[in-house]
Amino acid sequence: MPFGPASRLGVSLFDETPPLEWVPGRSDEEAEILIQAVYRQVLGNAYVMESERLTVPESQFKRGELSVREFVRAVAKSDLYFSRFGDTPRYRFIELNFRHLLGRAPNSYDEMKAHSAILDAGNFEAEIDSYLDSDEYQNTFGENLVPYIRGYKTEALSHMIGFTHTFQLVRGASTSSLKGDLAGKSPKLNSLVISAIPTPVVPPGSTFRNPPLGSRVRLGVGASEEGKVFRIEVTGYRANAVNRVSKFRRSNQVYLVPFEKLSEEYQRIHRQGGVIASITPV
Repeated sequence: MPFGPASRLGVSLFDETPPLEWVPGRSDEEAEILIQAVYRQVLGNAYVMESERLTVPESQFKRGELSVREFVRAVAKSDLYFSRFGDTPRYRFIELNFRHLLGRAPNSYDEMKAHSAILDAGNFEAEIDSYLDSDEYQNTFGENLVPYIRGYKTEALSHMIGFTHTFQLVRGASTSSLKGDLAGKSPKLNSLVISAIPTPVVPPGSTFRNPPLGSRVRLGVGASEEGKVFRIEVTGYRANAVNRVSKFRRSNQVYLVPFEKLSEEYQRIHRQGGVIASITPV
């Protein structure tokens, strides 16, 4: 299914930026570019102050004592990384590790459980090592490529579910892992991964989040006479007449609507200030 230009999905910068690779003999200025790229990827596009930088690993990398992979390991095991992501709920921490270290979303609940078992043993460093020492990391990035977001592209023998889930973790090249996200520190993929449910791929301007199962509404007794039902995903209800205490009230809903009521429901949602993220046939 074509999703349109990459610019509409907020991933054009990923397409336009070639992978960065360390080559022996590069200058300190070129090494600095790689260091900044590692910080940007491993810390989820967060801003790093000069006082927060890891001066010792940086110097070791510039002297050739650390490969890119080992510098990534140093950043991911640092207090800087743990202070930003270590206090998030377990499954949020795991899905962010997938984003930061493998450049994709988790593909299955089995993957999530395997990493959860490592954390059960109370070993934060072993959790980081499990990504960096994996065959996948070695085959994809090796020793000298800076990890990058890659899960937004479909790949042979990969999971389509993981592809759609990547857009839940990465809402464009300018977004960070925690700031500017309605989920905050809450897990975004836990229930979706457990149930193996794909999610809509929508532009970054739409902030749809998968609602709890109890909020899904089916209008009418069943489908239409023709058997056609459409799934409408709605986000960002503005409080026109619904809630006058707050100017804005963000709410996510999923409606299953018979074909003959589609136009009527479309108008109702817009009268109430909702933003339709997607309409798909069921």
